[in-house]
Parts: sequence; structure tokens; C-alpha cells
Amino acid sequence: MPRRKRTPEEIARKERTKALMKELNIKDMDDIQDLFKSFVAAALEGGLEAELDEELGYSKYDYRNKETNNSRNGHSGKTMHTSYGDMEIAVPRDRNGEYEPRLIKKYQNTVTQDMEEKILSMYAKGMTTGDIESHMKELYDIDISDSTISRITDKILPVSYTHLTLPTNS
Repeated sequence: MPRRKRTPEEIARKERTKALMKELNIKDMDDIQDLFKSFVAAALEGGLEAELDEELGYSKYDYRNKETNNSRNGHSGKTMHTSYGDMEIAVPRDRNGEYEPRLIKKYQNTVTQDMEEKILSMYAKGMTTGDIESHMKELYDIDISDSTISRITDKILPVSYTHLTLPTNS
């Protein structure tokens, strides 16, 4: 059977993937799982930070727009069990103890494979905030506003570009 002819886009993507694997020193499936774990952890932490921003009504270090007596109060470490293995995440806290995370509930310690895949899929597909909002409601019965989703994607995008993109050949 003749070999399938690849498009220029497929060839370029394959070359970028090879370069990324070399740059990140990925040698085996364990390294790939570690990469997925770190991405999922960064996405979850970014989402939790965005939820707290929404709850408090201002973003971190934006004290000029603070209209509440409540404020950030550090982070608590939490071990999440995933299909990629255990991962540590930092869950933000508020001083008054009023913040109730919706993305990862207070006593939840497992991220289902379905949720992991959805986080990665929604990010990779560049879904709109409305699409992500309806997805989260439909799949997890989590009510997240458009503005919260925008804050989540704003926090996730810089992390992924910093850690997952390749330097350009100029």
C-alpha cells in the first residue's frame, strides 16, 4: 500500500512536535504524561485564580478596583488524583473564608479523565466563552459566568504559550 501524502501543514506540525519534544527533553511516555500533568495543573490553578478574581471583584495586585473588605490570603496545597498520576495544585484562599471554588470543590481530590480531556480540548479548540460556559454547565453542572471564563482563559493562555510553544526560526 502506498504511503499517504502529507499536507505541508501536517509536515510542519510534525517538525514542530519533534522540535518541541527535543527542547523539552521528552524521551518516553512518562515524560509526555508529566507534560500533560503540568498543563492540567496550570489550567486548574489558572481557573481557580480566575474564580477568586471574580468572587472578589478585582484581579491580583489591582487594589485600585477593590470594592470589598475581603482579600486574597495565600494558597493551600492540594493533591489531585488524575489519570496522569497525582499532581500538586495551589488553591487560592480569601481572608474571610467565603470563597467556594466551583472548578474543584473544597473536598474534591479527583479530576476525572473526562474533565481533563475537556479542559485540554476546550483550550486546544479555542472555544468561545459561551461555548465553554455551556460545556461546564452541561457536563459538570457548574455555573461559571462569561467573565469568569474570560479570566480563566486569560490566565491559561500565557501559561501554555510560555511552556508549550517553540522558538521561531528567524
